[in-house]
Amino acid sequence: MSQIVTRFAPSPTGFLHIGGARTALFSYLLAKSQGGRFELRIEDTDRERSTPEATQAILDAMQWLDLQPDGETVFQHARADRHNEVIEQLLASGNAYYCDCTKEQVDAMRETARAQGKKPKYDGSCRERGLGPGPGRVVRLKTPLQGSVAYNDMVKGPIATACEEMDDMILRRSDGTPTYNLAVVVDDHDMGVTHVLRGDDHVNNTPRQILIYRALEWDVPEFGHVPMILGPDKKKLSKRHGALSVMEYQSMGYLPEAVVNYLARLGWSHGDQEVFTREELEQLFSVEHLGSSPSVFDTKKLEWLNAQYIVQADLNRLADLVLDVIREEAGDQEAANVDRDVLLRALPLLQPRAKTLVELAEASQFFLVDVSHLQYDEKAVNKFLKPDSLALLAEYTTALRGLDRFEEEALEALTKEFVEQRELKFKAIAQPIRVSITGRTASPGLFETMVVLGREQTLARLDRVQDFGL
Repeated sequence: MSQIVTRFAPSPTGFLHIGGARTALFSYLLAKSQGGRFELRIEDTDRERSTPEATQAILDAMQWLDLQPDGETVFQHARADRHNEVIEQLLASGNAYYCDCTKEQVDAMRETARAQGKKPKYDGSCRERGLGPGPGRVVRLKTPLQGSVAYNDMVKGPIATACEEMDDMILRRSDGTPTYNLAVVVDDHDMGVTHVLRGDDHVNNTPRQILIYRALEWDVPEFGHVPMILGPDKKKLSKRHGALSVMEYQSMGYLPEAVVNYLARLGWSHGDQEVFTREELEQLFSVEHLGSSPSVFDTKKLEWLNAQYIVQADLNRLADLVLDVIREEAGDQEAANVDRDVLLRALPLLQPRAKTLVELAEASQFFLVDVSHLQYDEKAVNKFLKPDSLALLAEYTTALRGLDRFEEEALEALTKEFVEQRELKFKAIAQPIRVSITGRTASPGLFETMVVLGREQTLARLDRVQDFGL
């Protein structure tokens, strides 16, 4: 068997959304699972709607998801001469013809057919007229008048379409530009594509494209059509469900490997396994385990997966990503002021608690600011930093200054002795300390937090809250 070649072919008329990203991933994994090649083609023939910004956004998203093509990215618009060359070939072989019917005439044909209870389509008026090129003329494919187009869809199974259901499709418009179906067939053939895995909104295009392959006597690739993604309400995925640009997920603090893992499981399964490495996905993926029913997008499941990957992430990489979030939200200077060593010490305490990088950056904030910039939750201050608590904190701070080793065990022992001597419960001092040094009521372990902050910063924060009693 020759090498399998798949492709992803988005149109740059908008950003790459999550549904397109899943299609790209499935095409990529289909190739990699069989030692094949994955190609990328930008279908930018719609010059009015295609934009450089959308093209770059697609390329950025593919890079972020690490779905890099094995060859150079192909731009369809640049291949117009090749498309027209093939159209001329079809004309020469008698498989295509010129048509001078106007849009109004074609619309009338369809209305007549509809009134007769027939399929509303072009009636082939110019099929045998032997017209040559001329102003306003299109080129149409001669669709067989009988028979059917049948193929075995890799996802949906056997599909057959009667030829009489299809009209003589236009291959070249009156302005000289090739149509989508013609360009796709030529590009897929020239790129050596053997397997086309795409969204099921293309099901109606497939029999038409197969007819073009047959007319050219080219090998027909295998086709598979993946069902759409639905929102939790089982309706078409919209922005409120999560139908966002892929790069918005980066901005929201998701790791690319978590997004890839989630998209892979959104319509594909391997037993009950939920978390997959990239290597496992590339080894285990198969079209036989693609579902034929629409999948439901679940943000909670994506958050859960992202949390798993955050816990496992390399600390240095995680620190870089958190700094990126800080830079995005607060600016370059704020990120430059962060003590990376403190961040690296803090991250292991925060990883188990965070679902996204944005949460991680927010949770790390109190570790990274100087005492003068620490923000306090007003409700926490009013509840836990009352005069009697401040007096207790002053005594505790004095005891803390005399501690030789600023380590977890020593801090715990000192605090235990402090409350026992005063016949207090641990919570009587724990929350006042926590609010004093973090500004909030929830944080990682108290003594772990104090160690990460260090002696100087911890004492400075405990000293500062005494001003609250004035």
